Amino acid sequence: MGWWQVDADTLAGSRFTVSPLAEVTATLKTLERGTARHPGEGAWLAAHLPAYRARLAADPITALLLRVGYGGSWNADFLTPPPTRDPEPGFGTELARVRAASAADARADLEVSMGGSLPPALRRDDLAARAADILDWVWTVVVRPDWPRRRRIIEADIVARTDRLGRGGWAAALDDLRPGMRWLGASRLRINAYDYPPRDLGRARLSFVPVTPGRGWVAWDEARHYAVIYPCSGVLADGPRPAGADALARLLGVGRAGVLVRLDTPKSTSQLVALTGQGLGSVGRHLRILLDAHLVLRRRAGRSVLYYRSPTGEALIAAQTPR
Repeated sequence: MGWWQVDADTLAGSRFTVSPLAEVTATLKTLERGTARHPGEGAWLAAHLPAYRARLAADPITALLLRVGYGGSWNADFLTPPPTRDPEPGFGTELARVRAASAADARADLEVSMGGSLPPALRRDDLAARAADILDWVWTVVVRPDWPRRRRIIEADIVARTDRLGRGGWAAALDDLRPGMRWLGASRLRINAYDYPPRDLGRARLSFVPVTPGRGWVAWDEARHYAVIYPCSGVLADGPRPAGADALARLLGVGRAGVLVRLDTPKSTSQLVALTGQGLGSVGRHLRILLDAHLVLRRRAGRSVLYYRSPTGEALIAAQTPR
């Protein structure tokens, strides 16, 4: 199996990070595979897949580049640089790192991904520019119009992971981060089930980067910055609106109904703010009213207060679902 030796200093300095480029790359990988993890992902995939395939049909060089760069068990490194240490780098700043890859490095990375010599069509000097152009297209057409919603889901996942970290330590926060990942003890983090040699992350920087599509990978660079990109928790991934949601909104109000619907699992106020896009004050007022109406209960978990639906709240939600 592939595992990393992570010393205490590296782990103490690690952080969860929002990366627009990682979100775009995960979206591009989903478009490449043409399969969705959940209904919400399937909706945008169905909406954008025809245009994506038409674009690649008109640009067979880029289509081949993506098949080679993402198609094997190893991503071409220049396509997936780890995010910077900025709290949230702009997409343009991150994209510039892909575009700046040298022709020699791009070809060498693709050969590693392919596991052999490149086909003649990819022995050219504009591979990094072509990769940056398709990433920019995915950002402009697919991700940017939907970025506020996606970012709320990403931020909610970070809040949940941070809360779990505070209550159970790194083992609790990382064990279900992505398939195959486990904290093994003795400063060892299993990354996947592949038979790769271990890597020593002593004095390296480590980032954990959530994305909303169901695609994950690991990345690193020569500056010894490592990153684990992982799909957001399924309970936070957006699916279709629940049946009866409109009727519930007419009964309770749109904002209050939005809070109640999202309390299918216990969540903190910060998570609800991130998921609903409402302000902290608005979410707090909705929770007080729902508590007074006995539709919601609360409990303390460490330093956090988690809210969840009461049996009466569950019955109200169930009543909106057509039988």
